[in-house]
Amino acid sequence: MIADRRIASFVAALCLAMFAALAPSVAASAQDRVITAVEPKLDNGGLAIRFTLTAKAPVHSFSLRNPDRIAIDFDDTLPAVHLGELPENPLVQSIRHGMVSADRYRVIFRLKERAIGRVVESTADDQAIVDLMIAPAKDKAGERQKRATSRLDAAVDQAGAGASAAKPKGPRPLLIVLDPGHGGIDEGAVSPSGTKEKDINLENARMLATKLERYPNVEVKLTHDTDVFVPLEARAAMARKLNADLFLSIHADSIHYTSLRGATVYTLSEKASDALSSQIAATENASDRFAPDGFQASTPEIFDILLDLTRRETVSFSEHFAASLVADLKKNDIDLINRPKRAAGFRVLKSPDVPSVLLEMGFLSNAKDETLLKDDDWRNKITSAIAESIIRFFRGGKADALRKAEAK
Repeated sequence: MIADRRIASFVAALCLAMFAALAPSVAASAQDRVITAVEPKLDNGGLAIRFTLTAKAPVHSFSLRNPDRIAIDFDDTLPAVHLGELPENPLVQSIRHGMVSADRYRVIFRLKERAIGRVVESTADDQAIVDLMIAPAKDKAGERQKRATSRLDAAVDQAGAGASAAKPKGPRPLLIVLDPGHGGIDEGAVSPSGTKEKDINLENARMLATKLERYPNVEVKLTHDTDVFVPLEARAAMARKLNADLFLSIHADSIHYTSLRGATVYTLSEKASDALSSQIAATENASDRFAPDGFQASTPEIFDILLDLTRRETVSFSEHFAASLVADLKKNDIDLINRPKRAAGFRVLKSPDVPSVLLEMGFLSNAKDETLLKDDDWRNKITSAIAESIIRFFRGGKADALRKAEAK
């Protein structure tokens, strides 16, 4: 969904498939309002984006802060066009899009520095034209605020996020951030036999990273590649700093129901989908009891921004990936719990602009799950299934050919 990465994979077919799931009344109201072209171009030191629609639609443009963005909403409108790469420009860093409500389609431009947006509407050849002009802000007082304090920056650097600012040549890779749950002083769950969750998570994250990196033009970062403690906030901040396409947190929890076993895929929700999800989230969120005093208070931006409506489209993308991952795990004969797709308020998933999902591979409180979590054949099986699911989701029909190439 980043112009160079995410948008290339989030093609019109995926858009239309997602929107087809909307209520029939919504589809009917938007049938004469379809975006048929999106054409960005440089314009006097700024960027101009022309949207062509089959009919005139109510349009709203506004600015968002922390981080700085310009958004444009189209009421009762559906897209039927591939959003291509943005031209190299001084103002816009990336672009995201999606439905923020049942009847509103939004495109968000994340800025490199403060800018202003202006909308001009016109008609041509019986089509509606909407030009969004993004220009530099005139006042210096509006320079982009720092996204994190020095304490957060230090934690992110510890997590390995010191990425080079130099832009790579050629197509930018699909960037996946894997987060092995727990680490260091935070052992996570511990089985009756003494197996530590932090060790299981790290070993499986490393194996998954190796499999993903065998695919062409895929880059993988781990929030930590050694047995160290990293605060939950810094894990999410690393994914944001790297402009990741996906953040996947990997866990193997424990619960007092020893008979409960199988994998679960979680997404973020202010309200837990059920009591089990609430209990799991509370356990995982407790990891930050090991964080230095004042760490969370030093970076209120990460939490305040959750009130922003922009989060809705990120959550929507996360939900689609989570559903796809559940289906792929089932297809690969990975045991799942009843209703394997669930939601709760996991703090590690609260990145407002990076699709984020948490995977519980199984429960260390269950003897059979514990055996599988330590078995090399099973670990190879589940990590292969996850890797193929990620590639298939982001690269569509190319996934099978890529998987064959990876196997050679």
